[in-house]
Amino acid sequence: MATTGKCHCGAISWSADGPPEHHAVCHCSDCRRWSGAPMVGWIAWRADRVTINGATARYHSSQHGTREFCGACGTGLFYRNPEVLPGIIDIQSGTLDDPESQPPGAQIMVKERLGWAPGIADLPAFQTYPGVD
Repeated sequence: MATTGKCHCGAISWSADGPPEHHAVCHCSDCRRWSGAPMVGWIAWRADRVTINGATARYHSSQHGTREFCGACGTGLFYRNPEVLPGIIDIQSGTLDDPESQPPGAQIMVKERLGWAPGIADLPAFQTYPGVD
């Protein structure tokens, strides 16, 4: 059974065959700045096991790294770096159709993790937006 996902507007979808190589939450400043989020989940497959439907826009975020996103809605989708991750495509795990099915197995780049991030589980938790029933 394939793992599937898509961007927010649905213009780009993807599927991956077999189990992923890894799934981690990244705390690096590059991922944080690019996504606008305090951390980003990345799930990776060998590139030859991933099928992408739709045309992505690309941004070269470093000498060897390329980030791909939907040009229509802006959803971050893929990261490729043939020097560091040859043959691998990292996919933002927030785009999974069933994100509960693939929990991350690690946190990476914790040396750049925001100082308040470890305390997230201790914050008050609301089932919906506070004050809205």
